[in-house]
Amino acid sequence: MAKIKKLAVLTSGGDAPGMNVAIRAVVRTAIYHGIEVVGVMEGYAGMIRNDFRPMKSRDVSDIISKGGTILKTARCEEFRTKEGRAIAYENAKAQGIDALVVIGGDGSFQGAKLFSEEFDIPTVGIPGTIDNDLFGTDSTIGYDTALNTVVSAVDKIRDTATSHKRVFFVEVMGRDAGFLALRSGIGSGAEAILIPEVQTPYDKLKQFLNDKTKGHKSSSIVIVAEGAEGMKEGGVFKLAERVNEDYPELDIRVSVLGHMQRGGAPSAFDRVLASQLGEAAVVALMDDQQSVMVGIQNNKISHVPFNQAIKNKKNVNLDLLKLAEILSI
Repeated sequence: MAKIKKLAVLTSGGDAPGMNVAIRAVVRTAIYHGIEVVGVMEGYAGMIRNDFRPMKSRDVSDIISKGGTILKTARCEEFRTKEGRAIAYENAKAQGIDALVVIGGDGSFQGAKLFSEEFDIPTVGIPGTIDNDLFGTDSTIGYDTALNTVVSAVDKIRDTATSHKRVFFVEVMGRDAGFLALRSGIGSGAEAILIPEVQTPYDKLKQFLNDKTKGHKSSSIVIVAEGAEGMKEGGVFKLAERVNEDYPELDIRVSVLGHMQRGGAPSAFDRVLASQLGEAAVVALMDDQQSVMVGIQNNKISHVPFNQAIKNKKNVNLDLLKLAEILSI
């Protein structure tokens, strides 16, 4: 095993519930193995600004139940340049850092991959994104919590939909992936689900609405991923307008859940997952692994090269979409 003396941990990209749990696991696992730890504030931007902060076990006390990230996160255009990455490297080396753990999504891993290839600091990624769209892991940190947040919100929306005999279009996050929309739709008993992976023509939505207007149901919930077909031009409000023009007899409403999906205390599932992956990231570095993402597949830790995690597409289970159609009759 390679001797890692000092590692840095950062969070990058969009925040996700459970990132703090992963930070906690990285810090305490490193300390357990005699490795010094520093936290990088605001992701790659902090590396460029030389904003490194020593972390002890007490620094991660009582953060297991907190959403967001105590290390903060930010987009960093400068890190996209070779010059920016060189500054980050020089700062890291001056701090004596000889390993890096990056908690984030595919954009964060693209930066980590380049950094690891260009310089001699081994880098391991931990998947933290509510989209659950990274190849090589069954679940990403934050996905389960966001899923429960959406289901809880839709349950409340359904109360008013039923009371007023309304059709609600509920937009959830998922620009390029429909995992959140699909499972939250099933979990909340939605009557229709629109996701980016399936090119759902307007005619198919009309088929559902035609059944609706025949009096089959007095109220309905349609879950729409923000990246579903027809959404990129005008979003869910334009979709609702079109439906309203074609079906003036329906009482249409729109609810965009937005960034509330990213917040809140992480679920028990996400806490356990983040703890497992945080420990696995440190062990992977100690075992001389680099340019890999640690994930979990079939309840076992997996090591997936960054290029595979980024380039390979993770497919949604279309059987679940069929299940949703069956259960919505």
